[in-house]
Amino acid sequence: MNLTLSIDEQTVKRAREKLQAVGKSINDEIREHLRHVAGEDDATLERDLEFLKNTAGLGDSNGWKWSREDAYAERMRWPRP
Repeated sequence: MNLTLSIDEQTVKRAREKLQAVGKSINDEIREHLRHVAGEDDATLERDLEFLKNTAGLGDSNGWKWSREDAYAERMRWPRP
């Protein structure tokens, strides 16, 4: 489907420059945004899943849990004015 939009030249120019820097076109960006709005944002879901897959285990605490005392221990050692 073709769609005609009315957008001022400066906005289009700035958007095109920024998008070219990341290898995308205005059409790509608008398509992606409309898919997101329509609830068909598979690209975002895939990107999020890839991120989770690549970062799995980085936050592993080996079962250790923070306590309130641990969180504030350093603050309690500071000299108070």
